[in-house]
Amino acid sequence: MLYEIFVPLADQLQIFNVFRYLTFRTGGAVMTALLICFVIGPSLINWMRKKQGKGQPIREDGPKSHIIEKKGTPTMGGVMILISLIVSVLLWARLDNPYVWVVLGVTAAFGLLGFMDDYLKVTKQNTAGVVGRGKLIFQFAVALFAAWICVRVLGSAAETVDLPSNIETSVPLPFFKDWFLPLGIFFIPFAAFVIVGASNTVNLTDGLDGLAIVPVMIAAASYLLISYLTGNAIYADYLQIVFVPGAGELAIICGAIIGAGLGFLWFNAPPAMIFMGDTGSLSLGGAIGSVAVAAKHEIVLAIIGGLFVLEGLSVMMQVASFKLTGKRVFRMAPIHHHFEQMGWKEPTIVIRFWIIAVILALIGLSTLKLR
Repeated sequence: MLYEIFVPLADQLQIFNVFRYLTFRTGGAVMTALLICFVIGPSLINWMRKKQGKGQPIREDGPKSHIIEKKGTPTMGGVMILISLIVSVLLWARLDNPYVWVVLGVTAAFGLLGFMDDYLKVTKQNTAGVVGRGKLIFQFAVALFAAWICVRVLGSAAETVDLPSNIETSVPLPFFKDWFLPLGIFFIPFAAFVIVGASNTVNLTDGLDGLAIVPVMIAAASYLLISYLTGNAIYADYLQIVFVPGAGELAIICGAIIGAGLGFLWFNAPPAMIFMGDTGSLSLGGAIGSVAVAAKHEIVLAIIGGLFVLEGLSVMMQVASFKLTGKRVFRMAPIHHHFEQMGWKEPTIVIRFWIIAVILALIGLSTLKLR
């Protein structure tokens, strides 16, 4: 919005030229989202505490200290994140960019689903929420539509810009500059799987104070850089990565995620005043996944978001093992609860998982140059 308002005035006042620069607007998005969180956070938390009464229901099979410490803490803190994120993006991004609307659409839709899930959990005081099958059907419907739009947008750009053949339905392979996996009509379900998988694995990671939000910010920072580079023809050519016209604007969304995440972490730092709930985790995971698809770095997400993948795999292994053999691989899944059951303190688990997230992000970013 600010781009559309001030850039036309740049001929009269040169200072408005700063709104042309993606780096300036990305920084503005970070600070705006952060400030909005600080402003609305206390009031929102107090309102949620009054409305929710007993707060988010806690799994009874977890450590007793965990149950005692978390009991009564309000959830739906994702509302704070979503408001900050969406307002910031609408202010600082170019609103004529289709990728901006695709990612915002996925974020808002998954956030609404998460809000419904949190609402049912709080009102019924159980951990069931929305039926799992219905949740997945909704997520895949939204993700398939988003992936289809991304294919159409990049396909249209390929008609005017020199891009690799059928790049819109191909997947670039990390560490190789000219290798692509041509999926054809299967690209759209693959991209939808990336988006839905990212959303649900972030949701599984959100089990301890600060555990999910910091790795989300780390992934957002990584994709901020990736989006900026893939959206710049000069940098993309130098690094031998796919040039995606318009993808640079995704850096603003990633910046807003970082700002909103920092603001939320202020209130979520142990002991948490509020949990993000599914409202936050589903929407943030969907946002990261859709950015990865739009920026044509889908496979790299499995590296940068490797912590989320690990959490998801731990649940899949636990369920499969128990159904097939009647035995559990972990004391409790997702895997962060396994370490809790082993006696690790919550801050120890959280900080060590943050360190793992940073290492994986650095490995993922190294694929930009190691080709």
